[in-house]
Amino acid sequence: MILSICPGGRTVIRILIADDHDVVRAGLRNVLEAHHGCKVVAEAADGREAIHKAVETAPDVAILDYSMPVVNGIEATRQIRVRSPKTEVLIFSMYDNEVAIEQLLQAGARGFVFKADAQAELIRAVESLARGKPFFTSKISQRLAPRRGADRLDLTMRERSVLRLVAEGLTNKEIARSLGISLKTVETHRMAIKRKLGVGTSAGLVRYAIRHGIASLEDPSSSGPSG
Repeated sequence: MILSICPGGRTVIRILIADDHDVVRAGLRNVLEAHHGCKVVAEAADGREAIHKAVETAPDVAILDYSMPVVNGIEATRQIRVRSPKTEVLIFSMYDNEVAIEQLLQAGARGFVFKADAQAELIRAVESLARGKPFFTSKISQRLAPRRGADRLDLTMRERSVLRLVAEGLTNKEIARSLGISLKTVETHRMAIKRKLGVGTSAGLVRYAIRHGIASLEDPSSSGPSG
C-alpha cells in the first residue's frame, strides 16, 4: 500500500469513517485526528454512501460499522474491496457474533475492533492495516488463533513465505517481485497451498495463516502506546 506523504515528509494515513450515528463519527474523527499521521478524508452515514465515498476518495483505511442502514457492513466491505482494492477495511462494532465475523473476513475485512475498545486500540488497528497487516481486538484474536503453533504444517518454506504474503494482502505479482520468482511459480505455490490446507478462498488462507502464526498478526496486548 502506498500512503500519502505530507509536505514535511511524514506519512499520512487517509481514512473513511462510516457509521449511522453522528456522535460516533465525531468521536472517531476526534480520536484519529488527535494522532499525527491520521487524516479523515470522508464520512458516511450508511453502507451505500460508504461505498460511494470509498470509490471517490480511495482511502487507505475504511472504518465501517457492522450494522449500517441501506447496505450492511458485510456487503459494504465486499463492494469496497472490489471497487477500491487498495482500501483496507476495519470493522468497528459493538456486536460479538462469530458468524458475522467469519462473513466479514470472507468479504475482505482485515481488522475488527469493538467500540468499547476504541480508545485503547483504534489507532494501532488503523496503523496496522495501513501497513498491510491484519489487526483484531484481543478477544477476536483468541478465537481466530486457538491452535496457533499446535499443528505441524505440511508446507515447504517457500509455500509458507507465499502464504504469509497472501495473508498480508499482496497480489500474486507483488509476491513474485518480493520473492524474486515468476508469477507462474507463485500461482503454482498458491494452488499447492490451497490443496494441502483444504482451503478454497483467499479469506480462508488469511484465517489459516493467522491461526498458525504464519501471518504477522498485530496483537494489541503486545504493543506499547502508539506515538
